[in-house]
Amino acid sequence: MLADDEARVLLGFPPNSCPTLPQVKAAYKRKVWETHPDRFPDHEKSNAESKFKSIAEAYSCLLSGVRQDGSTTASYSHVVRSGVPRTRGGRRNQFLIGVPFLFIIMGTVALGGLNVARAYKKQKEAYPSHNPFLP
Repeated sequence: MLADDEARVLLGFPPNSCPTLPQVKAAYKRKVWETHPDRFPDHEKSNAESKFKSIAEAYSCLLSGVRQDGSTTASYSHVVRSGVPRTRGGRRNQFLIGVPFLFIIMGTVALGGLNVARAYKKQKEAYPSHNPFLP
């Protein structure tokens, strides 16, 4: 495993600097683009692969160091876990949301369901079907 200073130098930072997460990501993307093995001819690929692997290792080393310091990633995961803060106990509002939907569904079944059946029978009587496969 690389030391932090070596990892910073590989990604283009000064040895004693403290880069933020966006800076580390930007430097990693730039270095990966410069040293990707597919960009080199066949006789230079082995050297490019070793550089590419060392840059990936440096990135993972710096990324773990940045996350342990408590940057945006750690606080973001806390926000995602906790979710929206509840107001006045939280679960009381779900009843207010569920009641209108219940009325809509029950009203449709009670009122609309009977009218649909009546309308279908009237239309069937007024316009009989000559197709033997339809009811």
